[in-house]
Amino acid sequence: MKVLILTHGTRGDVQPYAALALALKRAGHEAVLAAPAAMAGLVEPHGIAFAPVHDGPNTLIDDPDIRQAIESNYRGLRGKQVALQVMRRSKPLMAKVFADMADVAVDGAGQGADLVVHAPGISAQHLAERLGVPAVPAALQPVWVPTAAFRNPMLPLPLPKALNRASYLPIKLMLRSFGGIADDLRKHWLDLPRRRGRHDILRRPDGRPATVLHGFSRHLLPHDPAGGLDYPAWVHTTGFWFLPAPPGWTPSADLAAFLDAGPAPVYIGFGSMAGTNPERLGRIVTEAIRSAGVRAVLASGWGGIQATDLPGTVHLLNEAPHDWLLPRMAAIVHHGGSGTTGAALAAGRPQVICPFVADQPFWAGRAYAAGVAVPPQPQRRLTPDTLAAAIRLAATDARMAAAAAEFGQRVRAEAGTGGAVTILESLA
Repeated sequence: MKVLILTHGTRGDVQPYAALALALKRAGHEAVLAAPAAMAGLVEPHGIAFAPVHDGPNTLIDDPDIRQAIESNYRGLRGKQVALQVMRRSKPLMAKVFADMADVAVDGAGQGADLVVHAPGISAQHLAERLGVPAVPAALQPVWVPTAAFRNPMLPLPLPKALNRASYLPIKLMLRSFGGIADDLRKHWLDLPRRRGRHDILRRPDGRPATVLHGFSRHLLPHDPAGGLDYPAWVHTTGFWFLPAPPGWTPSADLAAFLDAGPAPVYIGFGSMAGTNPERLGRIVTEAIRSAGVRAVLASGWGGIQATDLPGTVHLLNEAPHDWLLPRMAAIVHHGGSGTTGAALAAGRPQVICPFVADQPFWAGRAYAAGVAVPPQPQRRLTPDTLAAAIRLAATDARMAAAAAEFGQRVRAEAGTGGAVTILESLA
């Protein structure tokens, strides 16, 4: 079968879909990944068919005011004002993204697709309707399908359990904010009529439920001990989707020598998340490493930690495949994004999660509840002393290490992309 996969966002938003495309390719199918043009280098080593689209709202990250508001979770009056500004500026950019994706689906590399798999924030059900094939929302966070088991992870406010299902309504309303763009796309690009329920990603055009894929582990989700999770049968929580190291990849001589030169180090990396002050975060991390008395691999990331005056016990790293690097660590310090959390879980090593925004506090809390991480260390409250104490605990606690190793076995056994491929094969 041929599968068109549509997603958008930063590397963490795109990489799991690249992993799904690779799994489809290895299973003998044709997969085309349409994603921001800047992500071409991510998929090229794996030989994944790639259709570049406009970088869209990714370009807004270069605005310092917007970046600061995003990474402070839009706190305060100024944050709310910037949030409205982001929504206004995002709409015309997303219109360009949708137009590019329509070109891919109707006239480009996606022609002849049997299925359209898409990130839920992409209104790709309209493209699938134009092609006459099923649309499959594929989510990396448990924020799209309502459940009574836990509140929407994107809502930072505590709620009575009775309101858990209702807490998912804001996500639906957020999608509707792009309804005008989608309607314009339907009318002028896709020649589709208006119909009831056209903006509901969880419903097919005939009103039946859409098959939904969850690219994360069911073992990490809160659930009722008596009844478990209450997701309907058309929702499939497959496990995390991991992109393996590129074929032939080997570590640099410097990295290999550093790992061989002493005890297992601690990995520290926050991706592109650095809060409002990358230099401050760099100082905190550097002082914490010295105080904790550990060796460390420090991943600087894009726009992330900016550290100077590093001790000789630190190896500065641009990037390395998580599936190779993380199992070699004594502990893993990260920001709590879904993909990094999954990779750390699969590595079977204890974690220190310093969440910034969005779903990151949720994953930090769940890893702690599972016994594989220290209590969450929110970035805005981080100090050298608190981070050093958290690192020492994660790197030396034998009970946490055993729990992380056992949990890692469960996560690896899920083989998430393989399960997702099987489900997709049943739909085409």
